[in-house]
Amino acid sequence: MLAGLRRYQSAPPLPARTLHPEIARIGAVSLRDHGGAGPLVVLVPSLINPPDVLDLAPGNSLAAGLVASGLHVLTIDWGETEPHGLAEAVTDRLAPLIAGLGRPVALLGYCLGGTLALAATALLSDRVQRLALLATPWHFSGYDDSARAGLAAWWAGALPIAQGLGSVPMDLLQPAFWSLDPESLAAKFEAFGTATGDSDGFVRLEDWANGGVPLSITAAHDLAETLFAANASGQGLWQVGGTVINASALSLPILDIIAGRDRIVPPTTALSTAGPGTPLVLDAGHVGMVVGRRAPEQLWAPLAAWLGED
Repeated sequence: MLAGLRRYQSAPPLPARTLHPEIARIGAVSLRDHGGAGPLVVLVPSLINPPDVLDLAPGNSLAAGLVASGLHVLTIDWGETEPHGLAEAVTDRLAPLIAGLGRPVALLGYCLGGTLALAATALLSDRVQRLALLATPWHFSGYDDSARAGLAAWWAGALPIAQGLGSVPMDLLQPAFWSLDPESLAAKFEAFGTATGDSDGFVRLEDWANGGVPLSITAAHDLAETLFAANASGQGLWQVGGTVINASALSLPILDIIAGRDRIVPPTTALSTAGPGTPLVLDAGHVGMVVGRRAPEQLWAPLAAWLGED
């Protein structure tokens, strides 16, 4: 494991990815256009890491795969840290950007981005015609007791530090997610330490996993206390812009794509376990479902076909 960590640390920096054109912006949050023709799909990444995992590298890009399948793809770029919480990220940024497109769209949310996309869908009514959720937590009571206790302990220790810093930087946030899957953290570096061949793919993915702007204290509080601790979304009690988000009231088509080997967002937290949505369970992990070797056939192709349906 330590050999793998040294190999990663000594790898030369990779060239920065070229940003796609920005077509709209509110505050720090922008919409970027990947091009394509056909039905309009907006990808909503998590707030916690950059959106790069959805467009990781040439030949390994969910966004490019959807464009090649005949869809017009836009991505939300959350940009620099803003002081608002999760509800404001929806009401003041995500929902207005989608509404500003002036035409119905399909939304595709990954991880916490799916949680936010579902809330935006509830607020936008018929402006969203389809909703795809990728490894999205909704029923936070689906985390086991040890995971919930570990995250509560992390938040109790992290909050005083974050208050001194004014935000929750990635170095402070990452241990919360490492605690959910410590074995994989060690295993990936152990495998990398003995792997042969090109290291660029591992380095790029690890740079993404450890990158990202700080999370606001308000957003971290909402995540740790409103969602994880209180399970407000799963209980139908989460208020966004004064509206209680009732997922069961949504009548549009929802595809709930679940990574069967996911320990960051366990299958037991998925919307469709106790609510609407058609589940699609993949034999993959949280990140591998999007960028793994089998992702094009397991995820990209069926997802593109579903998004392109009338």
